[in-house]
Amino acid sequence: MTARLYDLTSSWTFDSSQQDVWDVITAPDMSWPNWWPGCTLAKPLESQQTDGASKDDVLLSTTATLNFKASLGYTLKVAYHPTFVDSPREVDFDASGDLAGNGRVFLSTDSHGQTQMDIEWRVQPTRRWMTLLSPLAGPAFTYAHAALMRKGESGLRDYLIRQDRQR
Repeated sequence: MTARLYDLTSSWTFDSSQQDVWDVITAPDMSWPNWWPGCTLAKPLESQQTDGASKDDVLLSTTATLNFKASLGYTLKVAYHPTFVDSPREVDFDASGDLAGNGRVFLSTDSHGQTQMDIEWRVQPTRRWMTLLSPLAGPAFTYAHAALMRKGESGLRDYLIRQDRQR
């Protein structure tokens, strides 16, 4: 049985600058667990960094494997490997693990000076139980994704506010 393909999108808005948002989401230490509730590092970062590499080159040579605890009680382990970087605007990535496919994060600044972060996912579950349940549980999986993304947006917003206060 072939797993259902999920096309998932989210849009987040922040009062912080585009560069500040970019610096957090592309931090070389993959600080997402510091601000995203339900997110933990599944294993140490894998990187083929070389001395003198640019930040973009470091990002492109790094794979981060993260655990995400869904509101429905299951945990997904997903590895992210950037495939394209246009700093501080866009990062495309391949995903593997419990979800396989690709994604894109695009940052822009709106007319009010706010940073808009658009996230696109095109993934299929690889875990057998998710593949089998996808025809019936697809709406529940989509709901769990949306809830997890709301937590990420809220966590990142709070983290950016704390960073601004420390400056």
